[in-house]
Amino acid sequence: MNHLLIMLPILIPLYGAILSLFCWRSVRVQLYIGILTQVCLLVASFLLLFDVNESGIRTTQIGSWPAPYGITLVADLFSAMIVITSAITGMAVYLFSIKGLDKARQTFGYYPVLLVLQLGVSGACLTGDLFNLFVWFEVLLMCCFVLIALGGTKPQLEGAIKYVTINILATSFLLAGIGIVYGTMGSLNMAELALLVRMPVAHPALINMAGMFFLIAFGIKAAIFPLFFWLPAAYHTPPIAISAFIAGIITKVGMYAFIRLFTLIFVTDQELTIPLFTVLAGFTMVIGVLGAASQNDFRKILSFHIVSQIGYMLMGLALFTPLALAGSIYFIIHNILVKTNLFLISGVVAHRHGTFALKKLGGLYLQQPILSVLFFISAFSLAGIPPFSGFWGKFMLAKAGFEIGSFTIVLVSLAVSLMTIFSMTKIWNEVFWKKKPEQEPLLDVVPQQKLRDNRQLYLPVGIMTVFILLIGLYAEPVVAMAQLAAEQLLNSKLYINAVLKR
Repeated sequence: MNHLLIMLPILIPLYGAILSLFCWRSVRVQLYIGILTQVCLLVASFLLLFDVNESGIRTTQIGSWPAPYGITLVADLFSAMIVITSAITGMAVYLFSIKGLDKARQTFGYYPVLLVLQLGVSGACLTGDLFNLFVWFEVLLMCCFVLIALGGTKPQLEGAIKYVTINILATSFLLAGIGIVYGTMGSLNMAELALLVRMPVAHPALINMAGMFFLIAFGIKAAIFPLFFWLPAAYHTPPIAISAFIAGIITKVGMYAFIRLFTLIFVTDQELTIPLFTVLAGFTMVIGVLGAASQNDFRKILSFHIVSQIGYMLMGLALFTPLALAGSIYFIIHNILVKTNLFLISGVVAHRHGTFALKKLGGLYLQQPILSVLFFISAFSLAGIPPFSGFWGKFMLAKAGFEIGSFTIVLVSLAVSLMTIFSMTKIWNEVFWKKKPEQEPLLDVVPQQKLRDNRQLYLPVGIMTVFILLIGLYAEPVVAMAQLAAEQLLNSKLYINAVLKR
């Protein structure tokens, strides 16, 4: 049963996508299959998280081939927390898509592709070897390309081409790193590699070189400075039902792989990597928040904030203490939920008013008071205002930085938080608080006949807001799991012994 639990987050969306493809001509049947799949995935993810939290790291070997010779699946707390968060996000986005995505895009395979995308997320988080990590990221790349281009509008195609081009470059670096590791160590199993790199090796310089290739590859996929430029150019182009899930999850999966590899395998040259990660984290925060402050489009502000928030996640890896890594893990969970919800809220606004341009909006505080409250909660959570969820992640990171004397990066993170408050206040003032402009906005998103206050779109936003409030107001259980997950990351023997049965 425990072995099956690890496989369910992969098998459920796989079978759901296959069934949806068999029902290609009926969008309604695809919709029902998708809802059932999302519910089953959510339940399976909760059961996996509960099992790992109670019993420790779980592993299974596909085809009963023993590690390191076969395909290994591994679930520790870090991976299980990402899987459950992606399942919650997928459910919310799926519910939003029912009314928030036009029928034409639903007809051309949106539901099965979204399920395959969730399959890729689960696979990337649960895989135990580098080659299959590459395979799952290719699944993510193909699905994101299809979804960003779905509909065939000129901005979408332009964004999709930029997205796929830069990610193919990242894939080249990833393959080069995998090739060097295999040629040097003779293995791709992460647990065995973690064991081998801690022994005297013939070519330590090659291992460090491979680490730099992985840094560039996952730096691109996670949108770390200076490799982030593709993200703001692509994430605002598709409809919100698509961009919300991609924006909330994909860069965080890249960050997951980044943290996994540089706590498990590439840990032998920390005198170089830790100062480098500190500089990259600081610049990622600053450049992202400055880009957000300069924008006047709802989606573009949120897209640049994705970059800024990635800096906080990298900051925990740069500090490399149990508390700092716990802060990064908590921050990833918080940011997936909050960022997805803010994109969904922008979609509700556009669905009612036909535009994302801040200057053309206004007066929503009186017109849509419930939506205003939901935005207020998510915005304050993103900015890190206590007692909302963003505060606890930033508090752990700042405390960890002060404990080891890394004052500069802590001060940068606090300054960026103030700038985040500024950009969230900018959205609040322009969209919700100020008087609506007298001239009608250009209907650049939703045609006139489809503009309406569709209350059904509030349901997924409300669901996500409940989870955001839970992990903020009742943060202790999530913080405790994040701390235990950080201890598992730093104690590589737990991972090695679980996989290799030592």
